[in-house]
Amino acid sequence: MLLVEPEALLRQTVALTARSLGMGTIHEAASGAVARRLLQAHAFDGAVFAIDCADGAADCFDLSLLDQVRGGQSASAPDIPIAIMVEHATCALLKQLQTRQVHRLILKPFRARVLLDTFASFAAAPPRGR
Repeated sequence: MLLVEPEALLRQTVALTARSLGMGTIHEAASGAVARRLLQAHAFDGAVFAIDCADGAADCFDLSLLDQVRGGQSASAPDIPIAIMVEHATCALLKQLQTRQVHRLILKPFRARVLLDTFASFAAAPPRGR
């Protein structure tokens, strides 16, 4: 599983907790650049991407990681389950996420348990073709 989140404390807490609970390894990426390299090198069974904008504008969400996976430009199957984390969601964003087959939207703030439950549900999903 892949977690893309700029906040180190959240990333590390989720990854360490998942490992201690026997949920497997959560690969961590603090930025889109690191996530792109991981997506090229490893096949993931699911991913959670934080896509917030720096200035909070509704039209500046970066969906390029999502598009990379859905477009078959990663080592993962294009239909892996993906969740998106945002601080706010607009109707336009929801439509974009729906057309890209996002499985879950997580609104910030939330407890780390929400991410752990998301990864657990992804792990329980039937295997997908590569």
